[in-house]
Amino acid sequence: MLNVSNLGVNFQGTDLFQGITFLVNKKDRIGLVGKNGAGKSTILKIIAGVQVPSEGQVDLQGEIEVGYLPQEFNYNSDRSVLDETKMAFEKVILTEQRIEAISLEIGTREDYESEAYQELIEELNHLYEVLNHLDADKSDSKIERVLKGLGFAEKDFGRPLREFSGGWQMRVELAKLILAKPEVLLLDEPTNHLDIESILWLETFFNEYDGALIMISHDRMFLDNVTNRTIEIVHGRIYDYKVAYSKFLTLREERVQQQESAFKNQQSYIKQQEKFIERFRAKAAKAKQVQSKIKQLDKIERVQFDDVDGSEIAFRFPTPPRSGELVTEAQDLDKSYGDHQVLKNLNFKILRGERVAFVGKNGMGKSTLIKLLVGEEEGEGMVRLGHNVELGYYAQVQENTLNPKRSVLQTLEDVATGDWSKGHRLRALLGSFLFRDEDMDKKVSVLSGGEKSRLALSRMLLKDNNLLILDEPTNHLDLASKDVLKKALMDYEGTLILVSHDRSFLQDLTERTFEFKDGKIKEHSGDINDFLAHHHVDNFRAFELDPTAKVVKTTKKTEKVSENKEDYANRKERTKKLRSLQKEVQKLERRMEQMEEELKQLELKMADPEVHANEPELSKKLFFEHADLKLRIEQKLGSWEKLSEEKEELEAQE
Repeated sequence: MLNVSNLGVNFQGTDLFQGITFLVNKKDRIGLVGKNGAGKSTILKIIAGVQVPSEGQVDLQGEIEVGYLPQEFNYNSDRSVLDETKMAFEKVILTEQRIEAISLEIGTREDYESEAYQELIEELNHLYEVLNHLDADKSDSKIERVLKGLGFAEKDFGRPLREFSGGWQMRVELAKLILAKPEVLLLDEPTNHLDIESILWLETFFNEYDGALIMISHDRMFLDNVTNRTIEIVHGRIYDYKVAYSKFLTLREERVQQQESAFKNQQSYIKQQEKFIERFRAKAAKAKQVQSKIKQLDKIERVQFDDVDGSEIAFRFPTPPRSGELVTEAQDLDKSYGDHQVLKNLNFKILRGERVAFVGKNGMGKSTLIKLLVGEEEGEGMVRLGHNVELGYYAQVQENTLNPKRSVLQTLEDVATGDWSKGHRLRALLGSFLFRDEDMDKKVSVLSGGEKSRLALSRMLLKDNNLLILDEPTNHLDLASKDVLKKALMDYEGTLILVSHDRSFLQDLTERTFEFKDGKIKEHSGDINDFLAHHHVDNFRAFELDPTAKVVKTTKKTEKVSENKEDYANRKERTKKLRSLQKEVQKLERRMEQMEEELKQLELKMADPEVHANEPELSKKLFFEHADLKLRIEQKLGSWEKLSEEKEELEAQE
């Protein structure tokens, strides 16, 4: 269906990746994973035809259509939500126009036996098949179903698209892709701006989708529910697993352990040979053996070890200057877009040092209120910042705050003052956010979503902000970066306003919660766990599906069983389990003895210099087999220890 062949991308003399090759089949649901900046988004752009690779190519079978949803883009459309979504059926319109043109031409021709006439007939038949595939006669009902599935209310259909946030505009683009029904869908972080209802709807849609899907996502649950294949990019190459994300994590851990064992064994062997060479290099009697060993070492194909990159962003927010007691407040605040009222009569105060979480379903006005607070939007009523408030703002969509034409370093230079204006300090700051020397001159336009997020965070440190407003700051961050950001926010001494759907990230970070619903704000004391407990739910998925949910307590009728009868049943069950454990332990001991013998035989072969000299492929294979066998012995030993402990506990109860 789609063949990616030997793709390579080079930025300013540095390879992002090389030799990327994989085949995409119909019904494949591929999760593309890897650390931020590994090249995931670049691969999608190349497949979509948006970017040209330095080498390699993408081959599509026949007239395969590819639909692509980028992480971020800017809309300039004055169309309504409905009219913009109808653009998905541009193919229907063009097909119908071509059918009409062919029909007119056929009506005027009389060369019924000619090849050209037959080609027109064949094209006409094909176009009618295309039209039938697109369900052109059902376009209105399909548009309504998809838009509602992605969270739009019918009253929103007529609103201009420019009135909506970037996240909602992204939903319209996703709706257009779904309605266009391409054979291959490429999605870069499709759930970043979706609420739980829309995510669940999207999961159902993708599970029924007839084409192939390649997507990038940091949402583990979404990946598990949708994908059946995982391709990992690591150190410029890929590993392809025919499993969903959670199973991939297990298999990756096994792979890395095997590679590490094989790498260590090979390094040990190489060290021994080098010692021999060094010791006897000057002795004529050993010259032949020395040369033989040098040739052996030259022939060895070195085992590559994909060590887990433990680098992480490292920073803390500077100590902020003292603001006034009142940091921000609103009185009788309203905000409407045309006839659509988003916020109604808001009244609140946020004081110095307070930490407030904004929560609620998408579309309830969280981002709108933030835009009012930072001055990007104007409303009716009063909203203001207090005395000596220095505001730091992290927007949900970084495309709107970072200049795509500036480089990474220039982005900081544009706002740096005082000591920060020194180049070496800015480079050091960027280095702590995982930007390497070769990244400094990269344009913002070529950065991944995660890299843009890190760049925006680093820019915030150039100013002593005593009020931080962060709108979904973890959308493009990997798990390690989320943890570092949370720690920095825990240590932050200023006032914090935070929008997030991530419960684990919010936990312990805030002390007040503003719940947005129907244009109003309801205030709750305590952190996010207190808020969810108030709604009797365990997580945002449950809360956003039904914010009025209550816990229903159930009771079980328990049968009275006599103490003697219960003791007898327990003893019987315990004895049965003990016998089973004894058999398992004995079986494991016998198998471990066999494996230890196999290991000895392998080590004898590995010690044979003839094997390394004459059979380099076998030599390499032996290293991997040795590493794999050692790993399996360790796993068996772990199982034996666990079962032995259980057996001893049961024996003590007898």
